[in-house]
Amino acid sequence: MSYDDVEIEDMEWNEELQSYTYPCPCGDLFQITKEDLKLGEEIARCPSCSLYITVIYNIEDFLADSDQNRRNKPLEPSKQQTVTVA
Repeated sequence: MSYDDVEIEDMEWNEELQSYTYPCPCGDLFQITKEDLKLGEEIARCPSCSLYITVIYNIEDFLADSDQNRRNKPLEPSKQQTVTVA
């Protein structure tokens, strides 16, 4: 059973860990990455103890963010391959 249910808005983005974090009673931090959230994961685990929390969030917010990033990235030129015809 989850230690607590926590809204994603109540978590903090940690640039160093590249994760959303939330204080754990043991003194460490529950952590979950954006990639985990995009995959539908909702469990943030503490690396120092056995506790975990359920993260409440809207997956569409993270999928939309992913689509936006793909649209904003410049297209890389396709690599040309030489084809020999006999």
